[in-house]
Amino acid sequence: MAHHPASAPAATHTVRGACPHDCPDTCALDVTVSSGRVVKVAGAADHPPTAGVLCTKVAFYPERIYHSERLLYPARRTTAKGPGAKFERISWDDALATIADRFRHITATDGAEAIVPYSYAGNSGMLGYGSMDRRFFHRLGASQLDRTICASAGALGYRATIGASVGFDAENVVDARLIILWGTNSVVSNLHFWRLVQEAKRRGARLIAIDPCRTTTADKCDQHIALLPGTDSALALGLMNVLIRDDLLDHDYIARHTLGFDALRQRVLEYPPERVAAICGIRSQEIEHLAHAYGSTRPAAIRTNYGINRTAGGGMALRSVACLPALTGAWRDAAGGVLLSSSGNYPVGTAALERPDLMPTPAPRTINMSTIGHALLRAQPPIKALFVYNSNPLAIAPQSAEVERGLARDDLFTVVHDLFQTDTADYADLLLPATSHMEQLDIHKSYGHLHLQVNQPAIAPLGEALPNTELFRRLARQMGFSETCFADSDEDLCHQAFDWSDPRLAGLSWERLKAEGHARLNLPPGEAPFAEGGFPTPSGKCEFFSEMLAGAGLDPLPTFIEPHEWRQSPLAAQFPLALITPPARNFLNTSFANSPRFLAQEKSPALHIHPVDAAARGIANDSPLRIHNHRGEFRARAVVSDRIRPGVAMATSIWWRKLSPDGRNCNQVTSQALTEMGGGATFYDCLVEVELG
Repeated sequence: MAHHPASAPAATHTVRGACPHDCPDTCALDVTVSSGRVVKVAGAADHPPTAGVLCTKVAFYPERIYHSERLLYPARRTTAKGPGAKFERISWDDALATIADRFRHITATDGAEAIVPYSYAGNSGMLGYGSMDRRFFHRLGASQLDRTICASAGALGYRATIGASVGFDAENVVDARLIILWGTNSVVSNLHFWRLVQEAKRRGARLIAIDPCRTTTADKCDQHIALLPGTDSALALGLMNVLIRDDLLDHDYIARHTLGFDALRQRVLEYPPERVAAICGIRSQEIEHLAHAYGSTRPAAIRTNYGINRTAGGGMALRSVACLPALTGAWRDAAGGVLLSSSGNYPVGTAALERPDLMPTPAPRTINMSTIGHALLRAQPPIKALFVYNSNPLAIAPQSAEVERGLARDDLFTVVHDLFQTDTADYADLLLPATSHMEQLDIHKSYGHLHLQVNQPAIAPLGEALPNTELFRRLARQMGFSETCFADSDEDLCHQAFDWSDPRLAGLSWERLKAEGHARLNLPPGEAPFAEGGFPTPSGKCEFFSEMLAGAGLDPLPTFIEPHEWRQSPLAAQFPLALITPPARNFLNTSFANSPRFLAQEKSPALHIHPVDAAARGIANDSPLRIHNHRGEFRARAVVSDRIRPGVAMATSIWWRKLSPDGRNCNQVTSQALTEMGGGATFYDCLVEVELG
């Protein structure tokens, strides 16, 4: 249930919070409340990663809480499914009874596997992302959801190499002398890391950006390498080729702390700079110079992100990049190595929170969230109920025409729990009001730094909104689930969220965290995690050769895997432009994408296209465009700019369909094809044609 201060607070007071949105920065917040209303949100000055600074989106958070279209009461759809659907208010008792009755009926007639939860990191707190909800669906026997839409491929490739989602401590990057920002637009999507990079630059660091687009981040770097989408692993292999050829290696580190170097050396002989340059669409000299800069500079840090895992070879891309520091001994330095995610540093109590032991035996089937369109139309046995929370699949999932057809099925019972009537909610049978994070208790880890944080509720829930935890507690009661875990309070769940006996939490406790607001993991600052090896892999070494991948039928060595929709394939004759869809500065996936302030700043859906490609199609700046392929089409205005490389088009995302001029967004054309490992989405593996229209 929601938790509030025990005694009445002063008329104006400050509450400790944490930003729950899917961002590596996980900022600590000071929330000012006056007469029960949030009036200001500021970054906590005493939280080292936040340092008193917030992104624009969160700085204006009161506008989101008090948005005129905020959902406040449960409602039942009264018109046909789809855009413009109307709902009438009902009571929570009616809503819960309706859900329970339908779930019982479906379980009796089709089996509980016909019920599918659909959620992701719209709320990434430990409680909000996955606790009581997982217990409920496990106990129900519903289909499991494989949450692959963002990071699964890269996380697996990275883990196969260095063992876990860990890397250098971001706070140490100020001491680096070379920083490679590989597939990350840090100014937009990792602002607080960028602050540290700027300090490193002031101290003399050289910055290199690797990205198909000259992003805001690339603008501020000393060099920008504009490779083609989906070719990152080839570039990494080309760098390895030069490092080995020119003996820019730390032989002692390789001998003591790596596995499979001889096999790797043979593999990278296949990737000389000239071949890699042709694959990546860059000059071979760029590969030579980058390899020499990386091999001869200490400390050297690589900050990468999940954009490069959204193509067919996404897992191999992260795996190949993760091999580089072990070749040069960059891990010896606290400001060296590679960082994809810091989340593996936290001793998370996943089983205690989620209770997988509640599932029946054998375990229910698994549905991949990245292919939800296919599953809604073709899964056997058919999906008969979909419960959506923390997500907006109609807008965010690939090949959205299929998702729309699936959601439109008359025999599909859909429940959506959200703050707003999203695109997905237009197809719901029941619409349930969710709290914002400022109306609920939660505890947070981060995937960009090493601090734990508490999010205290700043205000009472608006209307009849409920957090995920309380919603699924009530549903469990309605279903007659008698297990004691369904009575756990939010405080209980915070206790269960981590293994407080783990040495990394020495000196910490839920009680201390609740009192202080945030605390760093008990990991020594200024130390290199793998200076003396000790990788959390089966061998304890950085694994250039992975038995885990070999056992899964995958190539055990880094390799280049062509995109599904490769520019050298026959498909490219019809659809010659590679489309990428990175986040718009003012949106975070579809969160904030219905804010009047941010919509005004974004103006309308935009497609960035190089002047050469634009001229060949008669396209001028602001021309109305039709972007299409064999899956669908959407419309946007042209931004003709040399910031995007020739052969590539970029649509900033993710627009709500209902707020787009044509009622569609870029996911009309993206594919449900999956990555080579991890079953991940391939949003940036997409060929299109662009024309006036």
